[in-house]
Amino acid sequence: MKKSAFLATALFAAAVSAQAGELFVSINSGSVMTQGAGLAIATNAVEQKANVRILLCDAGGDIAVAGKEMPTLKPKNVTPQQILQGLLKNGAKVEVCALYLPNSGRKATDLITGVTPANPADVAAYLLKPEVQTLAF
Repeated sequence: MKKSAFLATALFAAAVSAQAGELFVSINSGSVMTQGAGLAIATNAVEQKANVRILLCDAGGDIAVAGKEMPTLKPKNVTPQQILQGLLKNGAKVEVCALYLPNSGRKATDLITGVTPANPADVAAYLLKPEVQTLAF
């Protein structure tokens, strides 16, 4: 009986985690609307209990620069950075690509709290997992 209960619990946990899924969102665009679209999808995925990992590179990396002024997006009147901060607060992993800091003249200390430089080997290993869905903006 204990084995059956354990097995049922394990199968249920596996089903729940498979349902939630893994989402990798890459944002490279400098377009505020494009950035907002990617972050809105990531936000909805987090709300649906998915594990979300975001990689910001090129102009997309600017979203993570502390104090960066950006236009607000309707209908919620928030900036991409405010959306990103909400994602961080709700458990998303957010990184800037390994090329962003050395090629933008910025340092890790210039980034908002919670955003870290990515390790390319870690990103590659994550992307090779069969359960990871990817989106690029």
